[in-house]
Amino acid sequence: MKILLLLTFLFFSTLNAQKVLYLSVIDTPKRVLKGEVFSVTIKTISTIKKFKDIKYKFSNYSGLKIINSTPTRKINKKSYLETFYFLATRNKAKLPDITAYLQSDIQYEKTTIKGSKLNIITLNPKKNFSNIIANSFKLLEYKTTSFDTKHNIIIFTAKAENSNLSSIKFNNVFKQGIESISKSYLNPKLTYYLIINKELENFSFSYFNILKNKFINITIPIIVDDDSVTTQTDLKPKDQSKIKLKINIAIGIIFIILVFAIWRKKKAYFIFALIPLIYVIYIAAQSKEICIKKGSNIYLLPMSNGTIFETTSSKYILTKEGSIKNFTKVKLKNEKIGWVKNEDICSF
Repeated sequence: MKILLLLTFLFFSTLNAQKVLYLSVIDTPKRVLKGEVFSVTIKTISTIKKFKDIKYKFSNYSGLKIINSTPTRKINKKSYLETFYFLATRNKAKLPDITAYLQSDIQYEKTTIKGSKLNIITLNPKKNFSNIIANSFKLLEYKTTSFDTKHNIIIFTAKAENSNLSSIKFNNVFKQGIESISKSYLNPKLTYYLIINKELENFSFSYFNILKNKFINITIPIIVDDDSVTTQTDLKPKDQSKIKLKINIAIGIIFIILVFAIWRKKKAYFIFALIPLIYVIYIAAQSKEICIKKGSNIYLLPMSNGTIFETTSSKYILTKEGSIKNFTKVKLKNEKIGWVKNEDICSF
């Protein structure tokens, strides 16, 4: 009986230890650009038909960022084509050792394929390089408006293929930043802003096209849009001190007319007071003031995850310049224009 148990144990131990997965690299790049998103495809063959899934672990790699530890899979009759994506982050890099194992009720031996060193190429671009490396890059829309007396602001939305768009950066601009970006590296999309000198008639930059193996130039024509509600404009808002002076003068005229009407005891004179009164109401409507809570964020653009360029240190009374869904446009004390969330508006 003991011999039978021993033989049974040895049988299952041998079964569990057997190699059931075979890996081979079928597609890896001959060269990789620093900053490039690239793929490696391996072929996995299993001698076991019944299992839940094939899992992978990475080890012993350098100069890379792993984009997907779960592969993009294509199933052939007897094999799996598993594609992994990486981002080259340094001048020297080595692919990871990839260990595959079956997710199954029975534990089988793991199989590892060694990663090779990569030939990393570093670009030597011109000054207008945007730091974008992609299979393709396309502007979807763009808009230019005034920012202040010396600068314009460009807002653009773009999409790309196989690109790390978060690395985007331009030279010789006053200020810049990402307003929104998708997490995808394969088909990323972003909204970006640039604050540039008003003297510029065009804004040009380049990106490196991997498929064409060359730099591609892109030009955004500077056509200033005066949309005062949906964009960051009106950098020369009305002088509120002059408006208040006009209101005070109109109120003074109304007071004089009322006094004169009472003195002469003629109700007809009250009609003359309607003209400056209507003017006061009109001017007041044009100069609406709103209360902003302490600690409120002032956004560069009306976007929830947009760039914050100021936070109120106390309760502020600011001039309302316009509104859009969930946001109100305000003029700050430093004469700049910003956007505040409607939820941060308080009562006087």
